[in-house]
Amino acid sequence: MSILNFLLGSVFGFSLIWVPIVHIIIVILFGFRLISVRRPVGVAFAWFLIVVLFPLVGIALYILIGERPVGRKLTRKIIRMDKEYAAITEEMRQRYLADKRQLPVEGRALSLLAESKNGSPVIAGNSIELFTKSLEILQSFIDEINGAKHTLHLEFYIWALGGDADRVGEALIASSKRGVSCRVLLDSLGSKDWFKSTWPKRFRDAGIQVTEALPIQVGRFQFRRADLRLHRKIFVIDNTVVWTGSMNMVDPRTFKQDSGVGEWVDAMVRIEGPVASQFELTFSFDWSVDNPKIAHFNDVVPALTSVQGPVLAQEFSSGPVYRDDILYQVLLSAIMDAREELTITTPYFGPDDGLIQALMAAAGRGVRVTLIVPKLNDSKLVAWSSRSFYADLMSAGVNIAEFDGGLLHTKSLLIDKRIAIFGSVNFDQRSLRLNFEISLIVYNEEFCAKLEKLIESYLAQSDMVNPVSWAKRPRWRVLLENAAHLSSPLL
Repeated sequence: MSILNFLLGSVFGFSLIWVPIVHIIIVILFGFRLISVRRPVGVAFAWFLIVVLFPLVGIALYILIGERPVGRKLTRKIIRMDKEYAAITEEMRQRYLADKRQLPVEGRALSLLAESKNGSPVIAGNSIELFTKSLEILQSFIDEINGAKHTLHLEFYIWALGGDADRVGEALIASSKRGVSCRVLLDSLGSKDWFKSTWPKRFRDAGIQVTEALPIQVGRFQFRRADLRLHRKIFVIDNTVVWTGSMNMVDPRTFKQDSGVGEWVDAMVRIEGPVASQFELTFSFDWSVDNPKIAHFNDVVPALTSVQGPVLAQEFSSGPVYRDDILYQVLLSAIMDAREELTITTPYFGPDDGLIQALMAAAGRGVRVTLIVPKLNDSKLVAWSSRSFYADLMSAGVNIAEFDGGLLHTKSLLIDKRIAIFGSVNFDQRSLRLNFEISLIVYNEEFCAKLEKLIESYLAQSDMVNPVSWAKRPRWRVLLENAAHLSSPLL
């Protein structure tokens, strides 16, 4: 028995010796990996700390969500189709070259940057309406579907079950049966409950084409990051009218009512005119990328429209692999270009140090900077992390308002009351670097005045954060916020 105990003790002791050695090897190899991919410093240190403290869990998490791969096969497809897409966008840029002359001086640099990396040009001659009541928006969707003549293309992150969202589905089925070509592209994760329901079969039985974007496949996480999502909200009717903004295909009366934050508060725009063809082009590109039956990008002929509206506008899409980091550059440029006033509404606030410094610099040079976020958030970690930025921002003169009328989900930037960026983009790392997003940049003072009025209604339902009171909050809250801040590069 003593010999057996000796052998067991020797093996156990030998194993204990190897544990720290293996740990050190894992950390060193992981450190080389972080250096080789040149991650942002804050992100790299956050991941390194996780792997040092929890090596096996940290490595597993890094494989799942640490980098930005969409999978080698999908990456090759996106790159190939992007080259085919480039020929179409170049023709579009040449066609609308004269419209650039109508840009206000303060908007020229921003427009040129948004157009770079194979983006869409600014286009004149559009009409635009701002809608702020979700139930009216859903009813308008139904009316659009009932009046469509040729095509209906819908692309959303979430299609939730229940309420008036189901009525939209019924209208689509009826429209398809009368001969309108209908395509529906939904994110696999955001719309997971919808895909598990009877709706996909009902749609396909009615002749509606349905594609699941970025499906989550167990066993392929090492090749495709699981949390890269299609976050766009696009609804194109007959290639001449488009709806976009912050609202998913959800009825706020039934959507996430157990989250304890109230109803989601959203806004959408309806654009009629030639800029709709840019959104149609983006939808067609996404449809081609996510549909496994399509190998090459199909040409989309921009529709001719009789609308001659006063609005100068530009579609602005972004996403990993193609147009990488262009969204970050545009938002940074917009902040730095502001001269008088900058107002941001976002449900999720988690920028990096570069954007924080840009906001502080804007306030420091006399720009009235206002940030409006929801007081209650469905993501507790994001809420705590976002509050860790408050003290620094307010010390620089940034005004922070917490909306108390539900979960404020509208995503917008209003720059000097002359330029607006409006769409699906949250002011956080996920939108900036991970998601496929869509925005509309509007160079029109009349629309900006309407957006400003909406923002004023949000402020009327908000509490301004007082810097003096904020500095007196309990120490435990400061520690919790700062601890959550350490995870902000990973959120």
